[in-house]
Amino acid sequence: MNRLKETYKSEIIDAMTKKFGYKNVMEVPKLEKIVINMGVGEAKENAKILDSAVKDLETIAGQKAVVTKAKNSVANFKLREGMPIGCKVTLRGEKMYAFLDRLINLALPRVRDFRGVNPNSFDGRGNYALGIKEQLIFPEIEYDKVDKVRGMDIIFVTTAKTDEEARELLTLFNMPFQK
Repeated sequence: MNRLKETYKSEIIDAMTKKFGYKNVMEVPKLEKIVINMGVGEAKENAKILDSAVKDLETIAGQKAVVTKAKNSVANFKLREGMPIGCKVTLRGEKMYAFLDRLINLALPRVRDFRGVNPNSFDGRGNYALGIKEQLIFPEIEYDKVDKVRGMDIIFVTTAKTDEEARELLTLFNMPFQK
């Protein structure tokens, strides 16, 4: 069993109940899923670029990635509806907690000039979005085998009703917010 999940079951539930005064254990917000999205704009010219992005994302997440396609055509970008333009992975359960642990304890401290993540990236409904500029911060990625540095978006979906509850939940998971 993952250390973070065990921590959630006891310490986090107690701390959240104490702070927000929940009457029932089921009211306590929890992390529902983590979605990792990698947009690859260059994929419209060269399909091989998308393959390497999918491989990187699968290595980072430890799970198969889904190729995302354009929803509508944009003439200015020479983009047609249905063209593959990125990839994503949705993590739940054990893999989600394992990824969260690796992200907070291994990957984020490896970011250059890291002072913490932006505490204002909540969407108003208790979800948090985090942008990463390069996939090299993850220890699974081998520096020599990377053809191009790509960024990704990591979205934390919680059952929290407000941003304050979600911020407290992620803080208890040791998310390094800026002061």
